[in-house]
Amino acid sequence: MNTFELFEQLEDLEKIPAIRNVPESQLRQGRFTHKVKRQTKPNQMAELAEEEHALNFSYHASKHEKEWLISSLTTFYQQQWFDDVLSLIKGGGKEASVYQCLGNETTQTRYLAAKVYRPRKFRQLRNDSLYREGRLHLDDEGHEIKNGGALHAINKRTTLGMRLLHTSWIEHEFQTMSLLHEAGADVPQPYVSGNNAILMDYIGWDDMPAPTLNTINLDRVEAQRLFQQAIHNIEIMLAQDRVHGDLSAYNILYFEGAIYLIDFPQAIDPAVNRNAYAIFQRDMIRLCDYFQTQGVDCNPQNLAKDLWVKNGFPIKQPVDPRLLPVEGSDDF
Repeated sequence: MNTFELFEQLEDLEKIPAIRNVPESQLRQGRFTHKVKRQTKPNQMAELAEEEHALNFSYHASKHEKEWLISSLTTFYQQQWFDDVLSLIKGGGKEASVYQCLGNETTQTRYLAAKVYRPRKFRQLRNDSLYREGRLHLDDEGHEIKNGGALHAINKRTTLGMRLLHTSWIEHEFQTMSLLHEAGADVPQPYVSGNNAILMDYIGWDDMPAPTLNTINLDRVEAQRLFQQAIHNIEIMLAQDRVHGDLSAYNILYFEGAIYLIDFPQAIDPAVNRNAYAIFQRDMIRLCDYFQTQGVDCNPQNLAKDLWVKNGFPIKQPVDPRLLPVEGSDDF
């Protein structure tokens, strides 16, 4: 099986993100301003408190979307990470929708972006062995799952196991973004994850989010500069043992002459994933596909090889995905 046959199989694979639930012990109580008379009954007080802490937002969502947002973002709202949900930035994706939120003094930013993952019942956790190979299963606080019962549930794809996998994938994206941001990569700063969502920096203007790079036509000078910026970020990722896994102009934001890499749920560790080089080659091909249309002269195969070897990774033959551990088996 050659590399390009593997590329064709990679195109059909689903990408699965994961969640990190914020422990309730970390919940910061919001401001309670209702004046409750002394004779108010306990159940009435509870209703008033619930109303005070309820997430009511400016964005006009459908009934089901509103329920989804409330269940995913209420904890963050109660912790005072943001004050309002203003608009939908990106919707309709297989994995998640992104919303513009009104920030406050917590992060000292005017806006935040909330990436809210689609409910598991609308997603399919399958064909992801290629990306999961070598990954640790993470719990809702980012720690490795070592409990035998939990691991057995994951292996057998029980209801509990599916929930744990979903949690692990979102936590994996959060940790990857945190790692890369701390290393100096051009990625939105992540702040917190939990309850099916990640809060991160908002990239864009007051009334419009930054567009993805695939929608932008650049002059040759700017294209060459941004291409070098992209390569610089790829080298940072390799230095942190990460390959994006789905890199293209569709997953790069363009804002005021700079770029920001986004969407890391499928990121892999090249030291432990046997198909890492083939996945990395695919990333470079997709990246060069865009920049070549903007006048940049680049050879993705040669570039991938040079960057890979420069960062100390051995070039290995790709492994047929059918040879990876079977989903639902004890090796899964």
